[in-house]
Amino acid sequence: MKIQSSKEFNLQREVEYGTPEQNKAVKEIVADIKKEGDAALFRYTERHDGALLTPDTLRVKPEELEAAYGKVEASFVSAIRAAAANIRAFHARQKRNSWMDLQPDGTILGQIIRPLKRVGVYVPGGKAAYPSSVLMNVIPAQIAGVPEIVMVTPPSTGGKEGIDPYILVAAAEAGVHEIYRVGGAQAIAALAYGTESIAPVDKICGPGNIYVALAKREVYGAVDIDSIAGPSEIVVLADETAEPAYVAADLLSQAEHDEMASAILVTPSQSLAESVAAEVERQLQALPRQAIARASVENYGAIIVVESMEEGISVVNRLAPEHLEIVTADPMSLTGAIENAGAIFLGAYSSEPVGDYFAGPNHIIPTNGTARFSSPVDVDDFIKKSSLIYYSKEALLRDGQTIIELARREGLEGHARAIEIRLENELKGGNGHGEQ
Repeated sequence: MKIQSSKEFNLQREVEYGTPEQNKAVKEIVADIKKEGDAALFRYTERHDGALLTPDTLRVKPEELEAAYGKVEASFVSAIRAAAANIRAFHARQKRNSWMDLQPDGTILGQIIRPLKRVGVYVPGGKAAYPSSVLMNVIPAQIAGVPEIVMVTPPSTGGKEGIDPYILVAAAEAGVHEIYRVGGAQAIAALAYGTESIAPVDKICGPGNIYVALAKREVYGAVDIDSIAGPSEIVVLADETAEPAYVAADLLSQAEHDEMASAILVTPSQSLAESVAAEVERQLQALPRQAIARASVENYGAIIVVESMEEGISVVNRLAPEHLEIVTADPMSLTGAIENAGAIFLGAYSSEPVGDYFAGPNHIIPTNGTARFSSPVDVDDFIKKSSLIYYSKEALLRDGQTIIELARREGLEGHARAIEIRLENELKGGNGHGEQ
């Protein structure tokens, strides 16, 4: 990894919007699914995944979910169940309740919280399959009270065997039973607009490749989406007390995701910088996904040597990373100065994979610097809110002229008259329809 100063490092990372060809292809797929339904869905699945689907084979059958348990280790089932329990416990604390506030004049103001009715979860099947992402998408939706959760995943996430059994077991453990073997932009379009076999959803969540990301952007507005996710990112803010081997391992834990993943060390210690650079190279030699990780660290990785920890914090806040590890003598003391980070891991033993798999907080976190204004997926992503307004006669008589003033200042006479007619009527003694 290249060692450089903060002045030498380019903090700008280009957001991936796809090539013109990719955008054109996605628009065509979405338009065809919207127009033709299942026919286009099956056609594109055969073209891109080599799978021949029919209305009968599109949906995963209950016996396939049961059979998946026989294809995975008992230890995996235990691990998924333990992780799910932690994720449920964490997200349960995020749940909101409807509320109403009764004023002395009889006015009632409040907010009604309702879950979305139907949510679609996309589970990718590219460079790796991610059973943990099933839990991270599904469990917050369940806690929010979403009654219908549907999952889509490419038909060959497990290679020639079909859908990866680990994904199916994770789905079953999470309580998802409506699963379709379809992926790519065509799956996103089917969730958004519906086909003869797949009912449309209210929101689409889950990561995917560039075609999935572009399709989510294309259908946004017809449905809600979680985000346009970019490549994974990690920044480690460390001082001379950090163990180089730990830091290097954590950097590579994200670099192995994708050739475009970003792994950055920020430190005021030149000796740590040099030790970590050497350790990254040593560990790369034995990493199974060495080619992917090496491309990541060479093209999007860096070791930034700063003059002070204060400068290091400034660099972190400008990067607004998806994952931030603070590995210093007193990491808690620095936390308050961190303004922009999706998830913050404190101390030598809070390695990023602890959050990815087990601790409980969600691992679907803003990327591409969007932690400046957005947050990890949580229960709020699966609810909608309605404002409640009950104005009493006393309150309207008191506030009516003020409302009329505001309406007329905006040139909306109809708004003003809607209030004025009530005030005039009440001054005449009412017509028997209002409150007495």
